[in-house]
Amino acid sequence: MEKKEAKLRLDKLKDQLEETDHAYYTLDKPVMSDSARDSLKDEIESIEREYPELVTEDSPTQRIGGKALGKFKKVTHAIKKYSLDDVFDFEEVREFDKRVKKFLDIPSGKEIEYTCELKIDGLNMSFHYEKGVFVRAVTRGDGFIGEDVTSNVKTIKTLPLRLGEKIDIELGGEVFMPNKSFEKLNKQGNSFANPRNAAAGTVRQLDPKVAASRDLDIFCWTIYHSEKKIETQMDMLERMENLHFKVNPHYKKVVGIEDAIKYCMSWIDKRSKLDYEIDGIAIKVNNTAWQKRLGMAAKYVRWAAAYKFPAEQATSQIEDVVWQVGRTGALTPVAHLKPVSLAGSIVSRATLHNYDEIARKDIRISDTVIVHKAGDIIPEIVEVLPKLRDGKEKVISAPEKCPICEGEVYKKGVAHYCGNKKCFAQECENIIHFISRKGFNIDGMGGKVVEQLITEGIIASYADIFDLKVGDLTVLDRFGEKSAENLIESIEKSRTIDLGKFIYALGILHVGQETADLLAKQFASDSIGELIAKVQKVKEHQIEEIEGIGKIVAESIYEFFNDEETIEKLRKLEELGVVVKRRQYKQNKNIDGKIFVLTGALSMSRDEAKQIIKENGGKVSSSVSKNTDYVVAGGEAGSKFKKAKELGVRVMSEGEFGELLG
Repeated sequence: MEKKEAKLRLDKLKDQLEETDHAYYTLDKPVMSDSARDSLKDEIESIEREYPELVTEDSPTQRIGGKALGKFKKVTHAIKKYSLDDVFDFEEVREFDKRVKKFLDIPSGKEIEYTCELKIDGLNMSFHYEKGVFVRAVTRGDGFIGEDVTSNVKTIKTLPLRLGEKIDIELGGEVFMPNKSFEKLNKQGNSFANPRNAAAGTVRQLDPKVAASRDLDIFCWTIYHSEKKIETQMDMLERMENLHFKVNPHYKKVVGIEDAIKYCMSWIDKRSKLDYEIDGIAIKVNNTAWQKRLGMAAKYVRWAAAYKFPAEQATSQIEDVVWQVGRTGALTPVAHLKPVSLAGSIVSRATLHNYDEIARKDIRISDTVIVHKAGDIIPEIVEVLPKLRDGKEKVISAPEKCPICEGEVYKKGVAHYCGNKKCFAQECENIIHFISRKGFNIDGMGGKVVEQLITEGIIASYADIFDLKVGDLTVLDRFGEKSAENLIESIEKSRTIDLGKFIYALGILHVGQETADLLAKQFASDSIGELIAKVQKVKEHQIEEIEGIGKIVAESIYEFFNDEETIEKLRKLEELGVVVKRRQYKQNKNIDGKIFVLTGALSMSRDEAKQIIKENGGKVSSSVSKNTDYVVAGGEAGSKFKKAKELGVRVMSEGEFGELLG
């Protein structure tokens, strides 16, 4: 064949093989014999050998391709990946329904449509297609940054390498290992604890040939952005199926939360008959417009919840109970257990939460207990087996003295606290949090160094860090002149810090990154002294009125900034040259309140563009709708550009965007 004819034949062969593979691997409905399928693939390989320039990334011959990697490249997600809020009993499921109705202002008597989907116990992944061709697979990571694992995911036969439509689309799904494949893998001499661990280990293999030999699979469950309007979750699932993505077939639309609960109950026993692991049911508001209205909280979407099945349980015996002291001074009882295998790992510790919980369950040292572990949740003791007692059990008393500093202990709510604010354990944990990557990010100053510095009396609080000299460090074990100089240099570099990171580093009870950013915006300041003055001017109820901050968090913030010892530490930081940088939020009437969508290749990074828009009071959306004000289009703009034209949304170049900014 001539090249032109060969290309036409090759395209038809690839279409046929894609359809054949979809029927065989995804639908489990073969349309031809294995030998006939192999014959098609042989012809593709023959044409590609004759015309190697016709080999494309979407060719079935390229599922296993490329050399082994040295490491995985980090990728920033275009859309932040949120989690589902886990709920462990049906009362919590009903509470979720009440919150949804309250937010949407729906009368309690009116029922909401939900979709129920099996929650696959695998790896959360994003799959990217450009003009209908698979280009990238990225792990969820921390929700902001994941790893590019394209070479390994490409080996999964149920993942289409090209679609029937030339569209730009990003989907979310779960990569998992079927139980039979898991058992086969471990018989070959591996020792993975469970199928999820096996899937994770396979996806992170640096050689794609290893991944190809291990039989991974995929179920897709969401479209993060698409050029087509999707009105319901059911439409979304059907849309993915039509595009030949593998979707778990057991999804169901229900009306009302009680029907959702019945669906969950029906799978508690049935799940053991599946050839893959599921750990619960995802319950999602079916109406996508309502999903957008409900939006996201700090970590979770408000429009969905994950009902988790009763966790795997086992029995063990309590050998001792130790009270641990956290950075807030809270004393947490931890049971030391006889080691037991639970949820794929060996467990020898379990949280007892607080003394009230110990008393309520009548937990004693030497008791035989039922231990429960749900996913990544810390193991806990759910029940005592009193009939197995032999009289040697010891009653556990409430702590009167701190186990670290022997300071007086007081009770607040259900928790016991060490009253000594100079307690070694508290101060140590406080400083470790202060210097962490999300805080001051001081390289070379880990937990052991902090313990040394406190033990030797060189520092007593985080403020003392900025008064350290090289000579203070060289007296410590493992510190030479050079390592001491390096640490002091790292401390010097950290003296200037973003206000949001500074607030996070302070370790205020209940204040994480999201809340710290809210406070940085509300109390924008150019110095620590200004921040103190601004926060102290407001009453507790005014802090509570800040969107995203509730009563308990507001109380904690108010108490923190009105504590004399705390303020003394903050002022010392300022005296020692610590400088905070306020985030700049400009008032630009052209941008303020406007919704932007970014598409195509821009000269600046997407993150830079988003930051500029936010700093000027605008908002950034991942998809084009009638509510979009502007689409900023760079080179090779795709489906978003077309969608904007269809809806009559103004499209501007990067230069015009610059003019709008002034």
